[in-house]
Amino acid sequence: MKKILFILLISFSTYVIQAQEGLTWHTDMSKASELSMKVNKPLLLFFTGSDWCGWCIRLQKEVFKKEEFTKWATENVILVELDFPRRTPQDEAIKMQNQQMQQIFQVKGYPTIWLVNPQKTEDGKVNLSALGSTGYVAGGPDKWLEGANSILKK
Repeated sequence: MKKILFILLISFSTYVIQAQEGLTWHTDMSKASELSMKVNKPLLLFFTGSDWCGWCIRLQKEVFKKEEFTKWATENVILVELDFPRRTPQDEAIKMQNQQMQQIFQVKGYPTIWLVNPQKTEDGKVNLSALGSTGYVAGGPDKWLEGANSILKK
């Protein structure tokens, strides 16, 4: 009996890890925007303090690492993590990019999630058209996805 439970636990753990590995979180806005326009999916911009923000860590654990979110994200958005770590080293170019995005979207707290559509202008620049924003929502992935879907429907 213990062996069966152990095998089931290992199988389930492997399944959860594989589901999470299926997601790609981009950190380069230019590349993510190009991909977004190519596949015609909006960007999900996740402003986070990955190594210090308790609500960000909780959102990751309760929503982003769940199978429901993985399925939804794969079908609906291109994921972008805009991280503001305190202890984890970060490339200067990424740090500058993230600060610019924080100013553009006037992010004052974490976690903040913006859903946006990138659009190329005639002069080749990319404008981001905001669809709406959200943050941590209690109630697990279903409740969070309900809010995200209402933003996407606009």
